[in-house]
Amino acid sequence: MWKCCPCGSHSGRGEETRQKLLESAFDEIHKVGFQAASLSKILKDTGITKGALYHHFSNKLELGYAVVDEIILAFFQQVWIDPLRETDDPITAIQQILATTGEKMTHEDARLGCPVNNLAQEMSPIDEGFRQRTVAIYDAWRDELEAAIERGKKAGTVREEADAHRMAILFVATLEGCMGLAKSTQSLEMLIECGNGLIEHLELFRR
Repeated sequence: MWKCCPCGSHSGRGEETRQKLLESAFDEIHKVGFQAASLSKILKDTGITKGALYHHFSNKLELGYAVVDEIILAFFQQVWIDPLRETDDPITAIQQILATTGEKMTHEDARLGCPVNNLAQEMSPIDEGFRQRTVAIYDAWRDELEAAIERGKKAGTVREEADAHRMAILFVATLEGCMGLAKSTQSLEMLIECGNGLIEHLELFRR
């Protein structure tokens, strides 16, 4: 679900090794969190040597940062930011994204929660690098939502009285809350219900 884009833009064996490390590290961090993530397990799962790991990443923290920069950000870029960039009918676009991602969600996705939210909760109070990276993802997401809503107002697809800034904040907070609730209850059904509620709520702003 979350790894919808290739991590790297380069070809070659070295880049393939790096990408395997990133994807395995993402899985490990998503399952147990960054602090509990085990480099030994990542190496065992990938069959990559410790020397190869340290050739690409000087330490665990650098690997964790790269997971955010190259996997998690790529997901939000492809799924949320790029589709909203040109639309002047954001209500329909957002509803379609919610419906599509809802169809792809699995019980495991609901059980593990949103990876950026997980890291924001775990690491923001104790590591500035993670805090800055998770904030940057949320900022980019909110900014694109706000810009799309403003275009919708000008195009006549969104009600003129809608406050684009507040709508964007509320949407991100609500959807991340849905993911948190689904993780807490370990319920995909809870996530789907919450997503459907958001889809219905968005109709209030359609012109």
